[in-house]
Amino acid sequence: MFVLSIIIITIIYQVMEPRRSLKVFQPAEVSAELVDTTLQYVKKYHIIDDFSLINQNGKTITQEDYNNKIYVADFFFTTCQTICPIMTDHMVKIQKALEHDPQVLLLSHTVTPEIDSVPQLKKYAIEKGVDDKKWNLVTGDRKEIYDLARKSYLVAKDNPYQEYDLIHTENFVLVDRKKRIRGFYDGTDPKAIETLLEDIQILEQEK
Repeated sequence: MFVLSIIIITIIYQVMEPRRSLKVFQPAEVSAELVDTTLQYVKKYHIIDDFSLINQNGKTITQEDYNNKIYVADFFFTTCQTICPIMTDHMVKIQKALEHDPQVLLLSHTVTPEIDSVPQLKKYAIEKGVDDKKWNLVTGDRKEIYDLARKSYLVAKDNPYQEYDLIHTENFVLVDRKKRIRGFYDGTDPKAIETLLEDIQILEQEK
């Protein structure tokens, strides 16, 4: 009876325990240095803007390619020798962990589009083991990338000495199926990557 009681109590506890959920981030909740001044006081309804960029295979990538998907986004450049190699290695780890999960995709934007041409991105993708079906490395118009970083994903500092120039950060951004930001993670921290993978599982349970 004692064992049966423990089992019943455990089942009741599991049923009654609230399911963990992820908050929806708004621009007003993010460090002001990472957000365009036009959005720093926005407290609701923020979503990722539509975009049109070119991936490592020369294909145009838009929001349509990520419709009804959960995805992880970041900003990098292929010639970076500081945090980018670590971030890319961690993206590879995420890709590996989710290689058989069609609900989740990856998206990396270059912050030096004048250097990171399609051939350069393709070379980098091959070197790093990027799965084209899972992960897009994208380049395109400098202003569009700038606006995405500071007005959509809220993860880059402005370089005031050059127009539409970014100082990118180590942040990975978790985006849900409704194009909302659900988390920021240090892309150089292995523990943060584990948390990100756990949070993806939580999002996958949302209806």
